[in-house]
Amino acid sequence: MTMQKAIVKMLQGNEACVYGALYAGVEFFAGYPITPSTEIAEGMARELPRRGGKFIQMEDEIGSIAAVIGAANAGCKAMTATSGPGFSLMQENIGYAYMTETPCVIINVQRGGPSTGLPTKIAQSDTMQARWGTHGDYTAIAVAPSSARECFSETVRAFNLSERFRTPVIVLTDEVLGHMREIMTIPQAGELRVVDRVRPDVPHEWYRHFEITPSFVSPMASFGEGYRYNVSGLTHDQDGFPTAIPEEIKTKLDKLRLKIERYIDEITSFRTEMMDDAHVAVISYGSVARAAYQAVRMARERRIKVGAIQPFTIWPLGEIRLRELLIPIKKVIVAELNMGQLVHEIRRVAPRHTEVFSLNRYDGEVMTPHQILDKIREVL
Repeated sequence: MTMQKAIVKMLQGNEACVYGALYAGVEFFAGYPITPSTEIAEGMARELPRRGGKFIQMEDEIGSIAAVIGAANAGCKAMTATSGPGFSLMQENIGYAYMTETPCVIINVQRGGPSTGLPTKIAQSDTMQARWGTHGDYTAIAVAPSSARECFSETVRAFNLSERFRTPVIVLTDEVLGHMREIMTIPQAGELRVVDRVRPDVPHEWYRHFEITPSFVSPMASFGEGYRYNVSGLTHDQDGFPTAIPEEIKTKLDKLRLKIERYIDEITSFRTEMMDDAHVAVISYGSVARAAYQAVRMARERRIKVGAIQPFTIWPLGEIRLRELLIPIKKVIVAELNMGQLVHEIRRVAPRHTEVFSLNRYDGEVMTPHQILDKIREVL
């Protein structure tokens, strides 16, 4: 048996997202250049056609997500990448993807806002938009890496979750992570799990595109395979046709919720460090998590019992697991690059005896380990 040689590359976070998507089997990319995500589109334009896939530069972000939804319904693993203003333009069609249960991946390389804001500066101010960006009742999945290696693996996981649960999945990175270069080893084929959507195994005349199954995830036929079904953004029945029957409306919206909520343990993921004896915990994600780990190590050198919690899955947050982690914790610091977004969810989840403090930076610069260490000292 011939051993494959490991491929080691120095990659930007954006480039690592490209290779992660290719590893997951992406077949279609539609997008519009926008700082600081443009390297993802450039990488896809270069690499995807070499592998038999299709790249299209659309006229804007509205067209981009529409093309992605169309390609996904045609049977492709499909994705786009954008940043703040473009993510805002996509929201209506992202809602359409939730309603039509269309698997796709949207990478949002966050930058300062609102409006044009800070195209070349870091922020995490789209945290809540990733959950509540489009109108109506739905349950979102958003994952968040903090390194080039995690940009690769979390992009793979985003595709897996999207295909597994027939839903859009958002990857939240940021400007610094997108442009930071790190050495990483590209996983070999088979090293990471790759999931494909469930296909129908019934006769064409029996097929229901939005069938209520025990898992609440319906097998998905592609356009052109001979199955008859309707795809509509209107609230619909199991065949996809619009309905005004209250029971069918409730059943549809429950389906969007339960196919996520019943698999929280499968969807959510955390990394913890030095939490075994900690009295104080720092919760952060993305680029800030890197500073938090360093701050925790610096605090430990000063004999301060502090640990770090990094959620890889921002939405859903995995509140049962998080509450368990916080039971022995007296004080929590939520560090984020905005005026305070994730902190509200942490306050809702934390045990009553746990005090929750907010540490915010929103001037376009990175949060430093010393800023976090100063906050740890302040709350003691």
